[in-house]
Amino acid sequence: MDSVKGVKLDYPLLVIKNVSKYFTSVSNLASRQANVLHNISLTIDDGETVAIIGESGCGKTVLLKTMIRLFKPDKGNVIFDGQDLSKLTYFELAQIRTRYGFVFQQAALFDSMTIGENIAFPLIQHSRKSRKEIKEIVVNLLNEVGLSEQVLDQKPAELSGGMRKRVGFARALALEPEIILYDEPTTGLDPIMSNVINELIISTHKKHNVTSILVTHDIKSIFKVASRVIMLYPLPKLNDNESQIIFDGTPDLLINCNDKRVHEFVNI
Repeated sequence: MDSVKGVKLDYPLLVIKNVSKYFTSVSNLASRQANVLHNISLTIDDGETVAIIGESGCGKTVLLKTMIRLFKPDKGNVIFDGQDLSKLTYFELAQIRTRYGFVFQQAALFDSMTIGENIAFPLIQHSRKSRKEIKEIVVNLLNEVGLSEQVLDQKPAELSGGMRKRVGFARALALEPEIILYDEPTTGLDPIMSNVINELIISTHKKHNVTSILVTHDIKSIFKVASRVIMLYPLPKLNDNESQIIFDGTPDLLINCNDKRVHEFVNI
């Protein structure tokens, strides 16, 4: 089933159901299984802005990539807009992914392409728009993220880290997604540029009526942009049968959480 953009759903947009994910490493002819996610279940409603936090190695980015099936869960299901991603054909999954936007940690721009070509790439791949239409969309997106047409013919290496992040935003918005996933959007940026990126997340959420999910270590970002916070904890540090999600609530509740692990993380 396909939701109509702008119409509030009466069911969760995204459902993570009993998802587990492990990776196998091989060394000295022996293999070892590293469990990263175990039995994760959560629902995300249309229009939410959710921050996923937790110390390094707890599975935040793995969970984010599982949501779009860049990683296939070893157990459990990911259901987007009522559709189980595990049951889709390759073509159907590709179509579903056009409804997502993904802002990668280091922007993940194509070094050999110009800025204009980078932003236009999803439109060229997944739309039938003319070159003139694509150029107009690219320019409008650049303006939306605070960049001028002067960068169109530049390569990513010619831009600052903050500017590359903004280009990544523009590319993520090209296909007018319903949900945007952000992987550490402010990592490596100074406080001023971090605030610019946070403001972009807020304005994008409002202007495009998108659901936003961000993985972050930036506590200031959490309180500035998120309506809900989910904290994961590394599996090796948990007791048997203890949930990997140790907090799920509003930023205000996060401040007053009595769980020592949550308190220590937030007050680092």
